[in-house]
Amino acid sequence: MRRRDQVSIIGIVASIAIGVLVALAGSSGSVEVGSFPVFAICAALAYLINWIVFVPSNAAQTEAYYDLTGSITYVSVVAAAVVLSDDLDARAWIAAILVAVWAGRLGSFLFRRVKRDGRDGRFDAIKTNPLRFFMTWTLQGLWVLFTAACALAIITAADREELEWVGYVGIALWAVGFVIEVVADQQKSAFKRDPANDGRFITSGLWSWSRHPNYFGEITLWIGMAVLALPILSGWRWVMLISPVFVIVLLTRISGIPLLEARGAKRWGDDPDYRAYVERTSVLVPLPPRS
Repeated sequence: MRRRDQVSIIGIVASIAIGVLVALAGSSGSVEVGSFPVFAICAALAYLINWIVFVPSNAAQTEAYYDLTGSITYVSVVAAAVVLSDDLDARAWIAAILVAVWAGRLGSFLFRRVKRDGRDGRFDAIKTNPLRFFMTWTLQGLWVLFTAACALAIITAADREELEWVGYVGIALWAVGFVIEVVADQQKSAFKRDPANDGRFITSGLWSWSRHPNYFGEITLWIGMAVLALPILSGWRWVMLISPVFVIVLLTRISGIPLLEARGAKRWGDDPDYRAYVERTSVLVPLPPRS
């Protein structure tokens, strides 16, 4: 067996094992259907949906529905949590609606982008190897579980807490992050649609204050969801705070900023204007450009 396949198998097993541990922690204090915690059912559903869609995607060697499936998974696990949980309060309904709005907006945006571009370059070397391709779909199941952990904890909580000032702070943070992400994505899309900007990099709007304002928005909204969840976390459920930590680490250390920064340096690294833009512009947090 090739080393690459061995790594893929290890990645698949590790992703499932970590997901099981998160499901066990989230199931503490979860409402149950029969003898099964609703949180655990939602965790299993996150993986199952991705594995089902993997089958035709692997046969066609296409990544076209990968991001869309991620959004569908978010909506599906939240919908399952809502349907299977009892006595939903305002906090639970708000968490469910916020996740659905975010997933629907981002999923449709990414799906349109892949359709427009014809492919997603991240998958060029992956989709021709079934094990590596399957690993990416399994990782997406774990990604959904990690990211939505706080929201699922809120919706499936056996004990409810009145929505007080902490909850409103969380909602406000989520709203600010969502607006920043949407505006940043729209600004970049409009920039790319202009033929005059072909081959150029964006330096206007929010992108003049941050090189990755969309990621800042993404991080902020999931921190908001975690704040919204704080009053109902106890015992092992504190593990659900892995949600914003995971998003931060993923976007700032693994697949977000590092990849895009490397891609930008490779494409425009010799351009004095690009180097000047990098020097004066904050990497993540929107700040006035340095003079």
